[in-house]
Amino acid sequence: MDKIIIQGLQVKSLIGVYDWEREAKQPLLIDIELSLDLRTAGTSDDVKDTIDYAALAFAVEEIAFNSKFQLLEALANHIIQHLLSYSGVKSAKISLSKPNILPNANAVTVELFRENP
Repeated sequence: MDKIIIQGLQVKSLIGVYDWEREAKQPLLIDIELSLDLRTAGTSDDVKDTIDYAALAFAVEEIAFNSKFQLLEALANHIIQHLLSYSGVKSAKISLSKPNILPNANAVTVELFRENP
């Protein structure tokens, strides 16, 4: 299966369970992997035959910016459901990282994988 991959998408979101985490939007990093058939786009060279990944990235950025989830798991689930709504997407994988949240780790990451029925 063909894939579209977006790596290191930088977004901001109000996320966390502690009061100090809820005071301001925090930076998050998102990796997205979509599985779909890209043969038509590969031969037509027409954006209408694929997913406009600039528009998709903007939509994910907006979802994160406007969300008020406490858990990375909840935000990741909300985003992956959106990704699965794109026509032709067979499966989606998302890695959502919150940098510098633990004093002795670079980041905490939640990774989800879902398939369309």
